[in-house]
Amino acid sequence: MDIIHTATSLAGNMSAFIVIALLSILVYKLVERQNLQSRAKAFEQKYGAKPHAPFLKPSDPSGIMMLARILSANRKHDILGFFHSLFQHHGSTFMNYTWRRTTYFTNDPENIKCALSTRFEDWAIKALRQEAVKELLGDGIFTTDGAFWAHSRAMLRPAFEKSKIADLDHFEKHIQPLLSQIPTDGSTVDLQDLYHRLSMDTSMELLTGQSTDSLEIGTASRQEADDFIHNFQYGMDDATVRSRLGRLYFFLPHLWLKASKSIGQAHKFVDRYVDRAMKHKAALKAGTSTRMKGGFVFLEELAQHDEVDATRIRNETLNVLLAGRDTTASLLSNMWFMLARNKEVWKKLQDEVDELSGELPSYETLRDMKYIKYCAQETLRLFPPVPALTKLAVRDTVLPKGGGDGSSPLFVPKGSVLFYNMHSMMRQQSNFGPDSEEWRPERWSDPSLRPGWAYLPFGGGPRVCLGQQYALTETYYVTIRLMQHFRRIENRDDQPWKEKLTVTCCSLNGTQVGLYKD
Repeated sequence: MDIIHTATSLAGNMSAFIVIALLSILVYKLVERQNLQSRAKAFEQKYGAKPHAPFLKPSDPSGIMMLARILSANRKHDILGFFHSLFQHHGSTFMNYTWRRTTYFTNDPENIKCALSTRFEDWAIKALRQEAVKELLGDGIFTTDGAFWAHSRAMLRPAFEKSKIADLDHFEKHIQPLLSQIPTDGSTVDLQDLYHRLSMDTSMELLTGQSTDSLEIGTASRQEADDFIHNFQYGMDDATVRSRLGRLYFFLPHLWLKASKSIGQAHKFVDRYVDRAMKHKAALKAGTSTRMKGGFVFLEELAQHDEVDATRIRNETLNVLLAGRDTTASLLSNMWFMLARNKEVWKKLQDEVDELSGELPSYETLRDMKYIKYCAQETLRLFPPVPALTKLAVRDTVLPKGGGDGSSPLFVPKGSVLFYNMHSMMRQQSNFGPDSEEWRPERWSDPSLRPGWAYLPFGGGPRVCLGQQYALTETYYVTIRLMQHFRRIENRDDQPWKEKLTVTCCSLNGTQVGLYKD
């Protein structure tokens, strides 16, 4: 009987505990809701901000239906098209509740300007980005906020000064290895693969003082570069999966165990260069060495900062490599994808290149060539290398549009996520005309086209991409040099452009073309 009495007593106590816990949660939620309503009211009085945007799916509080739709679009390689259609249907700003947090979706230039510039301090990226890329990239310029990010940006800025970008010999030395990989008889070649290799070699030479020589066939360095590219790419693919699945990802150990192995190998590859830079730093301090290489070497410069250790150097190197390699390769690949399908544009660009009479272009010459600039601008408009990003509200804030019926300012509570979509924004007819879905470089010759924040391929505000001029200069130079070598291009892919979307975006089918010298 004592045992039964004890068990009954324990069960009663447990029931009471559960009831108290549930009541406590309920009271907490009610107080939290009341507090939120009070804060929203204050913003409405001050800014005229409404507490809600149009809802995406009021019947999907868990977010499971939205996740299912995203995964379905991913299988079709059409996530960008899926979100573009949502904006067309629901308007420029809408919201969705999930069990984790509230997300606001926008392709409105004024809202994006607000988050990236005018209310920059209200938003952060670290918590969101590190959910996906912490293991791969660590703490670096693209994954941190505040003083750490500001310090990273200050250290990295010298790598992208005009004097470094204007040294076109840095690109020219890689042109011959690139040309050696392209058949001259019109045989099909995937330029996207070659452009990724080229940008890998130029970026690593800038960062480490030594090219990875991934365009050199049959060498040990090429095999090492191939292994690194594979592991680094797998790490980026894994980051995409992590960002889409959230905490569900960690219930799939076969994924994160494989990813950890690949990421470890990628780190090991870069650590060789980091170790060399650290040893050089020690030798300089001891007065027993001079610089390993003339000119600017990113890792050597980074190592001179006493507050920077080897892990920080590796992280910053990988952060910059992600942008330097993938942004340029994406732009080149997509531009040539479109050139192969637009013979009139090819002819106009060829005429501009022919004005050089076969001479190597100078940096000043590149700046004066208008049509190649139009081609690059139009490619970035339709195919931005980073098509969408997210930010986290670190305090209650307001966006200029989206509240109520969509026309009022919008109150955004602390802890909410902003998903801002440049891909959709730069396809809006209101910004770029009725043919906004078409690739037409000539639109940029219209002096009345002044898109401002509606054109944002490299971001904006304090976090605007440091390497945008580097990427554009390499794109112009490589395009000119190839067009000086090849007179005709043929498309070898009858499929429309489809996305290969990871941290960055490029063509799923590559850039399959045939090139002829005459």
